[in-house]
Amino acid sequence: MVWETRKIFGDDSIMVNPTTVRVPVFYGHSEAVHIETKEKISAERVRKLLNGAPGVTVLDVREPGGYPTAVTESSGRDGVFVGRIRDDISHPRGLNLWVVSDNVRKGAALNTIQIAEKLVQEYL
Repeated sequence: MVWETRKIFGDDSIMVNPTTVRVPVFYGHSEAVHIETKEKISAERVRKLLNGAPGVTVLDVREPGGYPTAVTESSGRDGVFVGRIRDDISHPRGLNLWVVSDNVRKGAALNTIQIAEKLVQEYL
């Protein structure tokens, strides 16, 4: 995750501190994402931005079951699901998110197709 993140963004200075947890699901990646931004952005603003992002579904309700899981939301679907969007109380410009996706469907293969489609639409 450290090297892949740096490679994707083309920035070796990005600090990534991943923790891996194995859980018994057939398909799915789940990530607790902690972000520190250059300028303060509210959790509400991030929620609105993600709601408008193609391929992203926000499920962020403050009640039991109000966040996505690999089994209940992402299994068998192409999208990325985000929930538990909140300000990080340990950093003034920090945010926390819970992100899940079906790693068999939304992985290298689908991403490659989507990148190719974008290249054809905009550059070829």
